[in-house]
Amino acid sequence: MPLHTRLRWLFLANATALLTHQIDAAYWHEWELFRIPGGNQVNLILNIPIIALVLYAHSRVVADVHAGLGFCQLLAALGFLTVGIHGFFFWQGHTSFHQPMSIVLLAATCVLSAWQLLALRGFRSN
Repeated sequence: MPLHTRLRWLFLANATALLTHQIDAAYWHEWELFRIPGGNQVNLILNIPIIALVLYAHSRVVADVHAGLGFCQLLAALGFLTVGIHGFFFWQGHTSFHQPMSIVLLAATCVLSAWQLLALRGFRSN
């Protein structure tokens, strides 16, 4: 598979894992972990620009991988940030996100983010 095609598929897979994590976050009342006042309503408002950015970034990567390289990096960084934040919550003893699929989504995000960055490195060296 050509590297630019691999980058597109990795972006799609990682974006899917991250967006599905956001669905899982609603189940776990993530706004309570972050102590966001306004509950789910404010959480939904905060997710609108994040989801819009991920969808826009995907469109840029699909349209032109070269122009979308920064978005690939951004998504990988968002993935590592998500995993890091939840790792901190796990370390603090929070019991949210302990169901098997919650853990699989976070692990997949970590692996896919790393894979994305490795693929980007290979893409730039070509």
